[in-house]
Amino acid sequence: MAKAFNQKLRNIAIIAHVDHGKTTLVDALFKQAGVFRENQAVDDRLMDSMDLERERGITIAAKNCSVSYNGVKINILDTPGHADFGGEVERALSMVDGVILLVDASEGPLPQTRFVLGKAFEAGHKVIVVINKIDRQDARPDEVLNEVYDLFIDLGADDEQIEFPLYYAIGREGICQTKLEERGTDMRPLFEAIINHINPPTYDDTEPFQMLVSDLSYSDYLGRLAVGKVINGSSHTNENLVCINEKNEQLPLRVSKVQTYEGTGMRDVEKAEPGDIIILSGIENIMIGDTICTKEAPKALKRIKIDEPTVSMKFSINTSPLVGKEGKFVQSSRIRERLFKEAMKNVAIRVEETDSPDSFIVKGRGEFQMAIIVETMRREGFELCIGRPEVITKTIDGEFCEPIEQLFIDCDEAFIGVVTEKLSLRKGRLTNLVNNGTGRARLEFSIPSRGLIGYRDEFLSDTKGTGIMNSLFDGYEPHRGEIISRFTGSIVSDRAGKAVAYGLFHLEPRGVLFVRPGEPVYEGMIIGEYNKDNDLNANPCKEKKLTNMRASGKDDAVTLTPVMPMTLEKAIHFIAEDELVEVTPLSIRLRKRILSQQERHTDRSRKLASK
Repeated sequence: MAKAFNQKLRNIAIIAHVDHGKTTLVDALFKQAGVFRENQAVDDRLMDSMDLERERGITIAAKNCSVSYNGVKINILDTPGHADFGGEVERALSMVDGVILLVDASEGPLPQTRFVLGKAFEAGHKVIVVINKIDRQDARPDEVLNEVYDLFIDLGADDEQIEFPLYYAIGREGICQTKLEERGTDMRPLFEAIINHINPPTYDDTEPFQMLVSDLSYSDYLGRLAVGKVINGSSHTNENLVCINEKNEQLPLRVSKVQTYEGTGMRDVEKAEPGDIIILSGIENIMIGDTICTKEAPKALKRIKIDEPTVSMKFSINTSPLVGKEGKFVQSSRIRERLFKEAMKNVAIRVEETDSPDSFIVKGRGEFQMAIIVETMRREGFELCIGRPEVITKTIDGEFCEPIEQLFIDCDEAFIGVVTEKLSLRKGRLTNLVNNGTGRARLEFSIPSRGLIGYRDEFLSDTKGTGIMNSLFDGYEPHRGEIISRFTGSIVSDRAGKAVAYGLFHLEPRGVLFVRPGEPVYEGMIIGEYNKDNDLNANPCKEKKLTNMRASGKDDAVTLTPVMPMTLEKAIHFIAEDELVEVTPLSIRLRKRILSQQERHTDRSRKLASK
């Protein structure tokens, strides 16, 4: 192999935990590199282009951009910090030669930092460490640096990796510095570090064109777009190439356009250089992990390896009496097409057909990832029903095993008792407790993945919103026994109509209601949470009987307790095995899987008889 370097290029990914400032740091690099005019109006968190990302303040999809510094083009990939979007991280790491590890000067390296950094070490990437937000009042950069060293040692970093270049930054002010006490003025030290410490992409100058497809996109004008890094050789517009798929089949294709990243946009080029991250148009039948190469010398590259999914959820058509009133797409064919399109773009998602043509099983990395898919679909105009998330179990050496999570909790000392008690009921085991005497403690648990479904909201209530909870997949272990997920039942409407204040007022003592007066209800729809552990069939449409009789206090106004709006995550956590969430662009409703009260009773009797 005649090894060569493309000195005009650097490819890096920025990795960090959620909310440690990755996207803000990229904004600062853009401004410093002159991507924008001085008087140009620019949004904050420019790389978070999805509506959901801006609303939630997190990065969901890995995105590419580039800046130029001293004649060197730097391709930057902004990656998600949440473990549920690990597939995005793995795709991004397949395109880069080094990473910037961003750590909060107060919080230090958190679980998702460990997850993403472990992936970077597996790929053999060089690491630049940046301790961000050093202007925070509770900043403790020296202690955080020691924690970073501990993390590197835990993950088995080699001698070269542990001798990492270290920088300090205030991302929102666009400042980076080499020493803690010497205040910087701009991002120049970080640009110099990228050019000096990150290796330029290598290639074999004797090999023909090879490109690994790491991402897919779609353009209304150009059709399917393949995004990836050029491993060897170069490609031209209108060139005839082949695509080698998972089955090692060679599919012919013709490149209609070659583009590279420039700033946050794309620029047409005649020729793609080795080592660059490019976008090819004119390619239809292609999947992430495929190799694009020449017809004369077809040679497949190693496919992107993705961790196995741990959670599955059933997606089906909306079968409620209110179907089609709020959404545009209700047909199973449209839902199927949309889910398979998602699986094509997201390597961590798998879609499977079921015995019924109206329902599909979607497998992924976590319930949060599933919720994001559902939320995206409802915004696109889809109506569908979803079931409760279920963990994917395995039989290992003849033993029934389930996925286990490493759970990290940071909370006030006063809440240690309630957190430990709740998690022990969910089969969690306390593995470590650190109390530095600052009033807050850090707890580590080993807990089944199913034990965390629905716990996040409960945890925030128990810690009065001050607790921080993060989890990390830790492999499979023998099944830990049954977990009681809910101690309450459901209040179920026994007829169709509109909810009436009078009827709801008399149901309030029975539990917590989910519907307001005037909202449409139907038989089998869940209108509240019952105080007892069984279900209650009730009439929310009951009106006050009008008579000529009058009595003191009889005409008092009915005052109802305000109803908290139902969120998608809350609905997913609440439902039991025999319940579904009905999702439309305007509403989130809870319902029984079998709507008819009589049929539910018959089904229950049949199950009891079979036992």
